[in-house]
Amino acid sequence: MAETLAAGGAAVALVARNAELLDKVVAGIREKGGTAEAIVADVHDEGAVAEAASQVKDRLGVCDILINNAGINNRKSIEDFTLAEWNEILGVNLTGPFLCSRAFVPGMKAKKWGRIINMTSIMTHISLPNRTGYSTTKAGLLGFTKALALELAPHGVTVNGISPGPFATEMNKPLIEDPEKNKMFLERIPLGRWGKVKEIGTLAAYLCSDDAGFITGTDIVIDGGWIAQ
Repeated sequence: MAETLAAGGAAVALVARNAELLDKVVAGIREKGGTAEAIVADVHDEGAVAEAASQVKDRLGVCDILINNAGINNRKSIEDFTLAEWNEILGVNLTGPFLCSRAFVPGMKAKKWGRIINMTSIMTHISLPNRTGYSTTKAGLLGFTKALALELAPHGVTVNGISPGPFATEMNKPLIEDPEKNKMFLERIPLGRWGKVKEIGTLAAYLCSDDAGFITGTDIVIDGGWIAQ
């Protein structure tokens, strides 16, 4: 998403905990003539988010687009979940979008224009065994998306969710590299393949454009037909 938006002329700030990975993506964007900055922060740390917001403003100006993309999964049965693990997944997947939105919304309201995308998941709409933490947070994020969309509509700010299905991401690497699980997933995807990450980039760029200005408070599923079954 950052690469696609940068290619379209956006100046992007990438925020994550891993400085090495951030620098790699930023370097790639800059090599192609784009503008990008790396900011190391943990999105469910209130002070870190406030500092990140300050850095974004200092380096790039007022934020027009916010993509709440940080997320973690914890595949285990409920009796094996510790309270610390439960609080961690709530913190990253749900508190993180709250903190980041709270930090950047004032600038958007002042400009009377803004785009917020929350990365939900098909696990917002369906689920699988051992996904209680993940499904709970993603369903909550959709509720957050709808409520915030209504709150910000009078200010020219749209808020939408993107619900990816099975995509070839780092988070899904354990599934892709397991022949049995990979086969199971492919059999359940009507299009018969894992999604390509650039396809999410294209969708995000559209939602951030003026052409998508009448789309707000909804969730767009991009899953190869999985939940249509």
